[in-house]
Formats: sequence, structure tokens, C-alpha cells
Amino acid sequence: MKKIVLSLVALFGLLPVAAQTVDSTIYDFTVKDIAGEDFSLASLKGKKVMIVNVASKCGLTPQYKQLEALYQKYKDANFVIIGFPANNFGYQEPGSNEEILEFCTLNYGVTFPMMEKISVKGDDIAPLYAWLTTKDANGVVDAPVTWNFQKFLIDEQGHLVKSLDPKTLPNSEEIIEWIEK
Repeated sequence: MKKIVLSLVALFGLLPVAAQTVDSTIYDFTVKDIAGEDFSLASLKGKKVMIVNVASKCGLTPQYKQLEALYQKYKDANFVIIGFPANNFGYQEPGSNEEILEFCTLNYGVTFPMMEKISVKGDDIAPLYAWLTTKDANGVVDAPVTWNFQKFLIDEQGHLVKSLDPKTLPNSEEIIEWIEK
């Protein structure tokens, strides 16, 4: 009902368009995990979430090690990292889901949730990433993905807090402070 009222109010110009998306969260999305099973993001209610588009053959690939260390340190403190392999930049994620999982596990010991390979930009952008990258949808910021390992911080209510540059390291002070506050 609230969404209908906000839509009608916005239609008549009484609220800015962004107000229409106030109730929109990551909990509205179900994605596929790397094994092809449904993964409802609503299962993450009450947790801070970092969403990262990852790639196996990128100069930033060593960030997997820091992502896993961060996950191990904070996973019991209502924090989770979700990796989304994507082949949008320089064909740096050419493998199948099985090959990606094997690479991440063998080389970096990844245990944080990995999802199936998706597109994070362009005409075939995954719905979650369309929401993450578009202010009209997320209500916060336009944040097109610029390269592999761009990070999106989501609060405990499922709202986008901010997008971080791919070169921002997972163990940066900015990220640690956000998790711990």
C-alpha cells in the first residue's frame, strides 16, 4: 500500500522520483549461487553485506585473499561478503561456474558465498546490479561498475550505503570502520 501511495504522490509531482524507491532493498532479489541454486538475499536480513564483482584473471584478483580474511574475521559479527563473477572487463573471467569455484577455493581458500557468473553492466546487466548501480532504483547513488572488484556496501536493512572503487582494498580503514560501527 505504501508503495502505491508513494507512486501516486510522485506521479502528481509532490515528491522527488527517488522517494518511490525508499522501500527497495536487496531483499527484493533472488539470485543463483555458483551451484545454480536459488539464493534469496532476504536470507541476509540483519547483516551488513559487501557485494563484489570478481574475476580470476585480473590484476586485482589477489583481493580474494583479503576478502576471505575479512569474511573470516567478521562472519560471526553479522557481516557477509558475496562474490559475483563477471566477465565484463577484458574477458578476465572466462571460466565456467565450476572452474571459477575451483580457482577461488584452490588459490584463495574462498568460503564466502559465491554466486553464478553474471553481467554487471550493459544490455544484459543482472537485475541486482541494475539496482545497485542506478540511483533511481537504489535511492542513493548512480554507481556504474568501472572494473572488477568494485564493492557495494549494504546496511542491515538491505539498503545500499555506498559504492567503493575497485582499487579500494577489502581491508581498508574505511571498510573496517563501516563493519565495526
